Amino acid sequence: MANEAYRAVFLRVHPTGKMVLSLTTEPDGEEARYAQLVASELGVPALDVKVVPADADRFGTGHGYNTTPSGGTPEAIQSATGKIRAKAQLLAAAAMNTSPDSLTWADGAFVSSSDPSEAKTIADVALYAHGTGQLPPGVEGGLDAQTVYQDR
Repeated sequence: MANEAYRAVFLRVHPTGKMVLSLTTEPDGEEARYAQLVASELGVPALDVKVVPADADRFGTGHGYNTTPSGGTPEAIQSATGKIRAKAQLLAAAAMNTSPDSLTWADGAFVSSSDPSEAKTIADVALYAHGTGQLPPGVEGGLDAQTVYQDR
C-alpha cells in the first residue's frame, strides 16, 4: 500500500531569487544532486537552492504521502521547474512589455528577440512576481510550483 501512495515536491522561488525545494520523502543522500538539478534548469547557483527532505512544515504529517525515497523524484523536480519557467516566461514578458512567444531561454535568462540586450533572470522575475510589477491577467503573484507523483 505504501508504494501506491503519492509523493510531492514543492519549489518556491523567493523574491531574492533564492529557492527552497521541499520534499515529502525522507533524506536519501541525493539532496545535492536535486539542488543541482534545480540550478541547471533555472540558471541559478546550486548554493541558492535549499533542499528540505521530509518537510512536515510544508506538507504536514499524517496526510498519507509516501515518505520512502523515490527514483521518480528527479522527474518530479523537472516537472516543477518546468512549471516555474512557464510562469516566469509570462512574467518576464509582462516586465519587458512584450509577448511571451518573443522570449527565448538562454544562459539562465529570458531574452527578447526584438532586443537581445534585454533579459530577465529568474531572480528578476521572482522579484517582479512578488509585487514589483503588473501581473498579466489571470496570473497570480509569487513564483512557486508543486508536482505530486507516484512511482509506477
